[in-house]
Amino acid sequence: MTLPELGRLGFGAAGIGNLYRAMDDAVAAATLGAAWDAGIRYFDTAPHYGLGLSERRVGSFLATKPRNEFVISTKVGRILEAVDNPSGARDTQGFDVPADTERRWDPSEAGIRRSIEDSLERLGLDRIDIAYLHDPDFYDLQAGIAQALPALEKLRGEGLVRAIGVGANSSDALRDCVRAADLDLIMLAGRYTLLEQPAAADLLPLCAERGVGVVNVGVYNSGLLARPAVPSSAMYNYAPAPAGILARARALAACCADFGVELPAAALQFAAGHPAVRSVVVGASGAGQITQTAQRMAADIPAGLWGAMVDRGLLAAELVRA
Repeated sequence: MTLPELGRLGFGAAGIGNLYRAMDDAVAAATLGAAWDAGIRYFDTAPHYGLGLSERRVGSFLATKPRNEFVISTKVGRILEAVDNPSGARDTQGFDVPADTERRWDPSEAGIRRSIEDSLERLGLDRIDIAYLHDPDFYDLQAGIAQALPALEKLRGEGLVRAIGVGANSSDALRDCVRAADLDLIMLAGRYTLLEQPAAADLLPLCAERGVGVVNVGVYNSGLLARPAVPSSAMYNYAPAPAGILARARALAACCADFGVELPAAALQFAAGHPAVRSVVVGASGAGQITQTAQRMAADIPAGLWGAMVDRGLLAAELVRA
């Protein structure tokens, strides 16, 4: 089966699932519209994002577009089940939504099939292009490998999805999955960025060897690289950035400034530069932000910037050659 063309920049829909803060429907729709207007045609979502809110919003938007003009991915592994919530409690996993649904890990074939069916209903679409096993290392990596990955291979063989993969924050977990199954893609979160590149040691070469495409996400390292100047309040791995990490990020920003380049533009384009990377997926909290992201991905970056980073000890020379 031919893999879908993703484009250099994709849209990550965690934010429109009310990640960290509420977003009303009109803002979500405008953000998705700005992504489309910027030429983005790959949209990634998940049941986990806002307990289904992200899928519903993405699906409502994409229902207005020709089905053959976009690629949609979602994730499996977490089943959503309704629960009583008489107190009106809010979700405890980072999304500003009512906790009237709970996530249940289910890597079985029946669970994977149910997850796809439920996602199709929330999306209101006729098919999903890409299905990723979501964060198996957060629950039970070995069960994910033994149960979920063969189930995904079976679904692909039946033509129910065009491509299959795994999404995780751990390079080691993704490496184990690539070795264990016939994957089309992986979604790599925060492990190949301008700040740090642990995935370059073995995961990315393994993907290149096996023909597994890499969708690179989390490329701003929790927002640390998202602004031209790095503030003292910057986050790293979802926590306040340690002093040494802040200093390294500021050194990167200073080097960029010497070449008239914004740090976020360099972060985006570096993340897209490895031969194994098929797309960089970035979220947004509003229309202006995703428009700016697209402009930064297209910005001109002098070739000498990367060499200067090598000279200053901020990048390994082999990564620039890659």
